[in-house]
Amino acid sequence: MAATAPVLAEEVPNAGKLANLVRQDCGSCHGLTLRGGLGKPLTSENLRIWNREQIVSIILDGVPGTPMPPWRALLSESDARWIAERLQQGNLP
Repeated sequence: MAATAPVLAEEVPNAGKLANLVRQDCGSCHGLTLRGGLGKPLTSENLRIWNREQIVSIILDGVPGTPMPPWRALLSESDARWIAERLQQGNLP
């Protein structure tokens, strides 16, 4: 019988900390209500054009040639995935 690799539990993001980061840091460009400003609106309606993996990539790696910075140094992939899911669902706490 072959040994199986252990399954590692995915890190559970701190919802309050991440929601505050989105509202304050992301909101400084995308508007405090996330309905747009210097950056595009982060509403579920406006995010429909991207799939979740694309949004996670944008959060982590930024968008070259635009003011959208990479957040990889400050956020884990699970943090970015949590943010992308909440924004797409329109249910940021």
